[in-house]
Amino acid sequence: MSASRLAILVALATFVLDQASKLWLLFVYELPMREPVALAPFVDLIVVWNRGVSYGLFQQESETGRWLLVAFSLAAALGLGIWMVRTSERLLAASLALIVGGAIGNAVDRVAYGAVFDFVHVYFGTFSWYVFNVADAAIVAGVIGLVYDSFVAEGRRAARARRSAGGAPPQDGRDSG
Repeated sequence: MSASRLAILVALATFVLDQASKLWLLFVYELPMREPVALAPFVDLIVVWNRGVSYGLFQQESETGRWLLVAFSLAAALGLGIWMVRTSERLLAASLALIVGGAIGNAVDRVAYGAVFDFVHVYFGTFSWYVFNVADAAIVAGVIGLVYDSFVAEGRRAARARRSAGGAPPQDGRDSG
């Protein structure tokens, strides 16, 4: 499977899983009526309407702010989507696809509800991590993949290219990248 085809499938799966989980929790399970729901001693399902961006930063109470965040999310998804379908590297394409699918999923929430529906609350004792959703988790995983690709995979690709071009130093038994 080509990198671009894989990326489109990953972005679509991310978007569908994000929206399906939100719709089910809101309208079938009726989480707003049942919260908090303990999943483990350190994880609850709760309802948080995030009008900002990651970690609740840049909270937007106005309609202008809401639509600016929608426009920014869609512009970012478009730019990353173009990069995603142009790359031949599968890890890079899949990482970008996770970010694109998550950004579009959260943008749909902003259009439909005026805020992003977050529902997974992770905590330990009195320490509380932020509340997130499937889209947020996908975006974080995508960023981790991008960092890995930039620092590890790109170095390995460059080393392979040097070796195949005949410019590699003699091998001493260690993996150079």
